[in-house]
Amino acid sequence: MSTDLKTMTRKELEKLRRDVDKQIERLKKQDLKKAREAAEKAAASLGFSLDEVIGDGGKKPRASRGKAKSAGAPKYANPENPSQTWTGKGRQPQWYKDAIAAGKSPESMEL
Repeated sequence: MSTDLKTMTRKELEKLRRDVDKQIERLKKQDLKKAREAAEKAAASLGFSLDEVIGDGGKKPRASRGKAKSAGAPKYANPENPSQTWTGKGRQPQWYKDAIAAGKSPESMEL
């Protein structure tokens, strides 16, 4: 297929550019899908899922990096040191575990 760009009008060239851009995007998506499938197969051959292998390593994908999430409002406070707080999400702090082991109820530590 030979196209003589010199004989084409501006509108024809712009349409050609749009068509080429669309096709490039389609091929990029196909290649990305193939790459993901190959990576999943390689991870599976070693007994892992792709998510386990790549994880996020504490980082978000480049497209979603930016503002950090806020930790949320504290729900519990250390009875011995009220400046130590915990939102109730994630790993329990040692002071919380110690207080529970000492017989305190979670409700008694709520803010």
